[in-house]
Amino acid sequence: MILKRRKLRLDTDRLVLRPPQHGDFNAWVALRMNSTDFLTPWEPTWADDHLSRRGFTNRVYWANRAIAGGTAVPLFLFHRDDENLVGAITLDNIRRGPAQAGTLGYWIGEPYARRGYMKEAIEAMVHHAFARMDLSRIEAACLPENVASRGLLERSGFKYEGVAQSYLQINGRWRTHVLYAALRMDRRGRTQVG
Repeated sequence: MILKRRKLRLDTDRLVLRPPQHGDFNAWVALRMNSTDFLTPWEPTWADDHLSRRGFTNRVYWANRAIAGGTAVPLFLFHRDDENLVGAITLDNIRRGPAQAGTLGYWIGEPYARRGYMKEAIEAMVHHAFARMDLSRIEAACLPENVASRGLLERSGFKYEGVAQSYLQINGRWRTHVLYAALRMDRRGRTQVG
């Protein structure tokens, strides 16, 4: 008997989180283009083909392979009421064995920022990682001056762990990041996650 693999989908009060599909291209390009100035200070430099159909097709294929292989969970965020693309969240660098950990990354389109959407998405992803994937630790990093992202992580139950010098290239420069983590069995104090 062949069992059909269940499609990955996470639901929150206002959002549907699911893997990117080829049909999402136009909405993704429009949101990224309209949010360019808002996003570029916080992201790695976009590749020349970042907004191209080919680049997006590669992104969709990568997402499908990563989910199937258990190495990452890249999901797009859609508003439940109007089905508009809001942003994306990825649990990447999933490590099994003694680590049972992954790294969280996310972005939100400028029109949807500071409305609580990403907090919903983070909480859904962390719950999925702990309850369904049996991970023990979710890590996240952001630039020290990204007050909005730091506050979001803290409100989502992540705790500050330290600083990583020259952690990632952001907007063309090696940048120091502050490190956060959420633990499934958090003994550092009560958290609202999971």
